[in-house]
Amino acid sequence: MSEFRITLVPGVCGGRPTIRGLRVAVADVLELLAGGMTTEEILADYPYLEREDIAACLDFAARQARREELPIRRDAA
Repeated sequence: MSEFRITLVPGVCGGRPTIRGLRVAVADVLELLAGGMTTEEILADYPYLEREDIAACLDFAARQARREELPIRRDAA
């Protein structure tokens, strides 16, 4: 599901995992969800995101919690 939606791009968001190379960090989306925002509210505030991006963030967090390998794309700067 989340394959290649989560990316690491040097120089973008301090090298933190982002969504599709956009300047939206996975951690920021997770914090919005943890703060009570719904997927619909996040998508309204960030219209360039897709529902699958939010699901990929949740999948990323779950895999990180289980320490599983997650396929991510690493782009050159």
